[in-house]
Amino acid sequence: MLSGVFHAWERRLASVSTDRVVRPFEWGLDWIPHSSSEERHAGGDGTGGMTSPGAHLERWADKMVAASDQFFALPPCEDFTLDGEWLTYPSAVETPHGENNLVRARYLPDHSPVGRKRAVIVLPQWNADAEGHVGLCRLLNRFKISALRLSLPYHDDRMPPELQRADYIVSSNVGRTAQVCRQAVLDARRGVEWLASQGYESIGILGTSLGSCLAMLTAAHEPRLRAAALNHISPYFADVVWSGLSTDHVRQGLDGHIDLESLRRIWMPISPYPYLERVREKRLLLVYARYDLTFPVDLSRMLVDEFRRRGIEHQLAVLPCGHYSTGLGPFKWLDGLTLCRFLSKSL
Repeated sequence: MLSGVFHAWERRLASVSTDRVVRPFEWGLDWIPHSSSEERHAGGDGTGGMTSPGAHLERWADKMVAASDQFFALPPCEDFTLDGEWLTYPSAVETPHGENNLVRARYLPDHSPVGRKRAVIVLPQWNADAEGHVGLCRLLNRFKISALRLSLPYHDDRMPPELQRADYIVSSNVGRTAQVCRQAVLDARRGVEWLASQGYESIGILGTSLGSCLAMLTAAHEPRLRAAALNHISPYFADVVWSGLSTDHVRQGLDGHIDLESLRRIWMPISPYPYLERVREKRLLLVYARYDLTFPVDLSRMLVDEFRRRGIEHQLAVLPCGHYSTGLGPFKWLDGLTLCRFLSKSL
């Protein structure tokens, strides 16, 4: 009975957003480096002896998972500018949209004069506005932890004028989604680099929803991160998009063009599952919501079970709410305190 109440509430909360757009399906090979002209123009059925776009992307994804250190490699950067509480720096990935190529991050430092310097990179949820998670950052300050809150690619001031929502980071353009999520990970790693240059001795990462997936990928490839708080979880990127309440419009764009098995394989480089062993030495908090329809609970439990099966140490918190209701009282306070207490103890 309680699940029915929460599920109905979640659907009502999701329906408030009326600007979701079903975009046409695209393979997005132009977003994938080293795609030949022939591959970019091959027919989707692979006719004419040419490699089909889907097969090409599957092979590319397999290579990127096997060479993830190169896929998420971070070029050096010294071009950081701090103006008040706003830090800006160039993204390591250049996209066709100039606004998106400048990373913006809000720096909320802890001014405590004692103790070691601790900081957390904060990655909000998909389509968070510029104030999203700022309250959580201020709560981290109360725990004597500085916070660097990143605007994800195609969010806030990084959004080109043709967009109303941050569609280009998660969409039915398969190649673009993979590349822009990679961009987010490199943006976060560059934020860690800046924090380290400021003398922070212990750095963690906190991500929510889409931000949780990106935080996991960052923690797996950034050795300077000691702890990761992952708020709403799944082993696979594709399965959330395929089954989740918030991404139903994306699924509509995918339907009839690709199946889940192929999509899962193509988006494996931006999925947590291949990188679980890489976070074995990190301090980890896994959080999911019992009545979540956006990150379906069976996927969250699947990831927890995999951590347990492999014997990877972690802490677990299960919220008594759904995905959208996590952002409402009293659940947002329970969630925030759980995340901040873990990070305070782990850094």
